[in-house]
Amino acid sequence: MRVDAMSGTRLLYNLRFRAILYQVIAVGSIVLLGLYLFSNVSQKLAEQNIATGFGYLSREAGFVISQTLIDYKPTDTYGHAILAGIVNTVWVSAWSVVLATVLGLVVGIARLSSNPLLALLAFLYVEALRNVPLLLYLFLWYALIVTSLPAVREAWEILPHVFLSNSGLTVPSLVWTGTHTVVLLALVLGGVLGVFVHRRATAQRISTGKTRMIWPWVALALLAPPMLAILVMQPDLTVSLPEKGRFRLTGGAQLRPEFTALLVGLALSASAGIAEIVRSGILSVRKGQWEAARALGLRDGLTMRLVILPQALRVIIPPLTSSYLSLFKNSSLAIAIGYPDLVMVSNTTMNQTGQAIEGIAIFMLVYLGLSILISLFMNWYNSRVALKER
Repeated sequence: MRVDAMSGTRLLYNLRFRAILYQVIAVGSIVLLGLYLFSNVSQKLAEQNIATGFGYLSREAGFVISQTLIDYKPTDTYGHAILAGIVNTVWVSAWSVVLATVLGLVVGIARLSSNPLLALLAFLYVEALRNVPLLLYLFLWYALIVTSLPAVREAWEILPHVFLSNSGLTVPSLVWTGTHTVVLLALVLGGVLGVFVHRRATAQRISTGKTRMIWPWVALALLAPPMLAILVMQPDLTVSLPEKGRFRLTGGAQLRPEFTALLVGLALSASAGIAEIVRSGILSVRKGQWEAARALGLRDGLTMRLVILPQALRVIIPPLTSSYLSLFKNSSLAIAIGYPDLVMVSNTTMNQTGQAIEGIAIFMLVYLGLSILISLFMNWYNSRVALKER
């Protein structure tokens, strides 16, 4: 009995155990509080004969969503409509992250350039975008697209079957089917296998000291799954070409003004903050690293890519995670310019059903889930970067 008591006391003095215990207690308390509040609200709403619960998600939506990446019709359910809004939110946010990261990296490096004009332009870019609210930029880009471009009947054909008008950019597109999705998944699988084979072969080469040709095996791992999927599924490569009619454009894929304005506004606004993060990360690397690389004969471009940036990542990644989280959450401003994201679709659903609590709970949980996924991925990547330090 005394041994058990001593082991229990020793366990309480373990810092890791106590940290986990405190987190479990905190999460449990929040869950219990949430259940109590939900039960209390449900009871009060039932007393006033107000419908509660998520049963409305299986009812017919009856409203149109102007642009969706997945198939949606007004006869579909509210649940399907909300799913379409979630996909729209993730789609524009993901592309904004990619564009903002590229722009932020370029501008952040330009701010440290020895060319005074380039450094000044990068400084003005950062200051202009950081000191103006994002909502104003969304209005600005949307107004420029809608008012400065011609109407559909006078659309510019900038390339064969590529039209530009105030309704967006219309380009030829592949008629997408389920077989194309299978081929795309096979391509992703090939990429994963290629990375795995390359790392495994590199580790064996380092451990054995033998030089082997690994690229044929990497190429086989990359190409085998998609080629096999193409041979088995035989996808139809039908291209839809846009055609200009009297009042509208038919065929092809359209990049609408709402999507474009939101993408540009989110990416440019976030890129300014990312540029400062990149600049601070590069400045955290000691000047001796530059001098050592130059002594080895490396050009400044190679020094930045191979020596400085890998070391700066340990400083860049943590605040970069916060920038990505803010970008995903700022995408909720899409409702101001009419882009049908999760918030806009949920608002329409709440107006029709009157069940505001459930609607708000859904998009809060979605944003919370997206934030957790981004944090987990960035923390994993940060740990991979940290493992490379000496």
